Amino acid sequence: MINKELDMSRHPCFNPGAKGKFGRVHLPVAPKCNIKCNYCNRKYDCVNESRPGVTSTVLTPDQAGEYMERVIAKEPRISVAGIAGPGDPFANAEETMQTMRMLRDDFPEIILCLASNGMNILPYIPELAEMNVSHVTITINAVYPEIGAKIYSWVKDGNIVHQGRKAAEILLARQLAAVASLKQHGITVKINTILIPGINDHHINAVAATMRDLGADLFNCMALFPNVDTVFGHIEQPNAARMEEVRSQAEKYLPQMRHCTRCRADAVGLLDQDRTEEFRGCLSACAALPPVSKPRPYVAVATQEGVLVNQHLGEAQSFEIWESHEGSYRLLEKRDAPDTGGGLRRWLKLARILGDCQAVLSSGIGETPRETLEKSGLKAITMNGFIENGLAAVYEGKNTSILKSRSLSCGNKSCSGTGSGCL
Repeated sequence: MINKELDMSRHPCFNPGAKGKFGRVHLPVAPKCNIKCNYCNRKYDCVNESRPGVTSTVLTPDQAGEYMERVIAKEPRISVAGIAGPGDPFANAEETMQTMRMLRDDFPEIILCLASNGMNILPYIPELAEMNVSHVTITINAVYPEIGAKIYSWVKDGNIVHQGRKAAEILLARQLAAVASLKQHGITVKINTILIPGINDHHINAVAATMRDLGADLFNCMALFPNVDTVFGHIEQPNAARMEEVRSQAEKYLPQMRHCTRCRADAVGLLDQDRTEEFRGCLSACAALPPVSKPRPYVAVATQEGVLVNQHLGEAQSFEIWESHEGSYRLLEKRDAPDTGGGLRRWLKLARILGDCQAVLSSGIGETPRETLEKSGLKAITMNGFIENGLAAVYEGKNTSILKSRSLSCGNKSCSGTGSGCL
């Protein structure tokens, strides 16, 4: 149950008055990244460095839930749970959204927080708002593509990798749209900007002004952390006096965060009483837990009249849910399919709706929904014929390929499995 009355003053990153009273825990469930920053070293499995993008291990969403239980038991002052890597949450969208849903269901009083580069968050913002994910940080280092081109080595959009100015233009467009959408959905937005001497140090005010115009709430200008084996590894870290000078200028546009501790992706505890090292054993123990096997007793069916499997997955507006019962099969209920459109987000929703089903029977399915559903543990079976024959094949472990008597697509062959639905 979503608690819309959460006390936002308990967020220590957004409220400096809370940093000695309330703490945060970062759940490292997002190892992949969709951009390559020239200051980032992707060797994230480290115990000795204290900087963003590092963790001692990576958790699955189920393991993160167990870890959260143990953290809260030992440190009840934790008020915020977030995902900040070690990659980007939305280069790992399925794991991120599953973790967020789990947190909201199991810890209704906790404040939910995310930190992203903004490249792929946009499609998920409506659902984040529904879950009352109240605080999001977007790292934006430039609002001019010619400067961004110096900061980012590449940007991955789907399966396509872009470089140079094109990469910077794509990333910036996604970031600007993300900030605008987050504010339209009532989410508090903090902007992180890395000050890189000789690259964007003259550009911080432009970033702050642009973010102010989009409605951002807080600005966190952070000094470059020179990482070895990176393009910017040779650049000297700006000193405290320089950072204060830049922040004072940027403060003309947005309130400044001055108490950032540049947390790890597995940080836990109060900002000024960090307990990450103390909890490392607990984190490792949770990472070693076996996968949770959830019961999946049902089979979902895409059907027009309740007798035949005769609908393409993208056409189905609802699914019949069947179970094996006393040597036969019985219909339990019908469940509405997600609305058409939304791309991958549609199929992630469907995977959640059918989360207690072991298989879904349809007359056809695109590659994107097939991969998404099967990754979630739902077997996607294409067939034509009587529902009962499909159910028998599933429950009795028979070869379902014999059910594919002919290949059917949706009426005008426009259902490509991209989430846009049939025309």
